[in-house]
Amino acid sequence: MPKPYPIEFRRDIVAVARKREASLSQIAKDFGISEACLNKWLKKADVEDLLAPGVTEKDTAELRGDKKRIRLLEQEAEVMRRAIAYLSRDVNPK
Repeated sequence: MPKPYPIEFRRDIVAVARKREASLSQIAKDFGISEACLNKWLKKADVEDLLAPGVTEKDTAELRGDKKRIRLLEQEAEVMRRAIAYLSRDVNPK
């Protein structure tokens, strides 16, 4: 897998592309990236800058954290259910 480009590099290229002083294919060629890659960065930048609908990196990170917390709480609840079932069995012998 190729090494990802630094975020500063991406921001600079997006800024140049947004000025539209040259075609996207020429900008991509000048910076040594593919035109598809440049288009992807532009779309992502539009979402991050709230110029287009979509999920931002911040939202994605927050959702990932929330899902992790939910999994942990579900595991804790399962442990508690099992502990209650185990302790209830010992308290009420048959």
